[in-house]
Amino acid sequence: MSGLAAPALARGIDPGARGAGRALLGTLLLVSMFSQIDRILPFILAESIREELGLSDTELGLVTGLAFAVCYALMSLPLARAADRGSPKVVMVACMLLWSAMTALGGAATGFIFLAITRFGVALGEAGATPSAHAIIARQIPAERRGRAIGLFAMGIPLGTMIGFAGGGALNDTIGWRGALMGAGLTGGLIALLAMAMVRPTRPLVRTGEAGEPFLRASAKLLGNPGFRWIFVGSVVVGFAGAPFYAFAAPFLMRTHGLSASEVGLSFGLLQGLMGIIGTLAGGAGFDQAVRSGSGRVLGPPAWLFIGASIVAVPALLAPGPELAIALLVPFMLSFSFLLPWAFGAAHLVAGTGKEAMASGLVLIGSGLLGPALGPVLIGLISDGATAAGMGNGLGLGLMIAPAAGMATGIVMLVANRRISEGMAGQAG
Repeated sequence: MSGLAAPALARGIDPGARGAGRALLGTLLLVSMFSQIDRILPFILAESIREELGLSDTELGLVTGLAFAVCYALMSLPLARAADRGSPKVVMVACMLLWSAMTALGGAATGFIFLAITRFGVALGEAGATPSAHAIIARQIPAERRGRAIGLFAMGIPLGTMIGFAGGGALNDTIGWRGALMGAGLTGGLIALLAMAMVRPTRPLVRTGEAGEPFLRASAKLLGNPGFRWIFVGSVVVGFAGAPFYAFAAPFLMRTHGLSASEVGLSFGLLQGLMGIIGTLAGGAGFDQAVRSGSGRVLGPPAWLFIGASIVAVPALLAPGPELAIALLVPFMLSFSFLLPWAFGAAHLVAGTGKEAMASGLVLIGSGLLGPALGPVLIGLISDGATAAGMGNGLGLGLMIAPAAGMATGIVMLVANRRISEGMAGQAG
């Protein structure tokens, strides 16, 4: 765990004036927002897409889950390695241009295969967004403020979710799902050009002796660390909570409680955005404070929040009305965003300077492969099976996978919390 004591090499790279630092973080926030918008738009548009293209819930799960997750997982590590060893700015801008173009092409889809191909393209681009942005933060933001910086970047996820759900729902009901996808893709391309102009070039921080090490070997070394290994396991488990939840929460509220796309976008989307803002900012500040304490206990608070929120989410899926259902899902919404700065910050802490993008890439692979690939498909199979059997609330029954995985996430993160603390104590000894 040599990275825990590594000097903050980023301090040697002057981040510029305070205003320039704010401009950098503001630009990265926009990148994060549009990454999330383009990722989740098919969720709020799912019912319209399904009806027009004649898709089943299982096919919908494949498009929103497997098609995205496989490509995302395959490319996260190579793109993270490229960001660590080369220019994270170039990686980030190129990825954003790609996923924006593929989002726009999704609006021209004529069937399942075409739509799946465009989601592969979106996943390919988004696989490099977070690792490269984290590498930029590691090089240009001092270590003592990095938790807050990661939290601000992560705030793009709930903001993007809020805008994607609310704006996507409104656009779906006015200009249709095709126009919504094309408009999002065009706007994302403009943000990519802004990022090209606003983000300063950065130098790679990989030490000379490690420059030629294959990324698979370097990844295996990192996974050999007990603390990081449990963070990775937790990221895998949380994927089974988050991906199914966001893929089918909107269709669940529409079918079970009769809400329109606009109503779901305004209620669920706005609440998700609010909880995300609170969670990421509070999580970033909390992580910085935990690091300053020197105890190494850097995952306890988000773990306990996940456990409590998962318990409350079960009755939400059985609630008789939409207001109660949404209200009971609020802690679950908060838990995802609150975890982000802690999980990525802890991963960077264990990995050490110069390996932040790789650490982020591994965490993203964990959360972005099995859960997003299998979770939505499992829910779709359960929903289709329950509907065929004449059962009511089949989608709600399938969504029970999410709180079960959320409970497991909390437990695994408690184990990771203990392992990291033991590693820091051993190093100090």
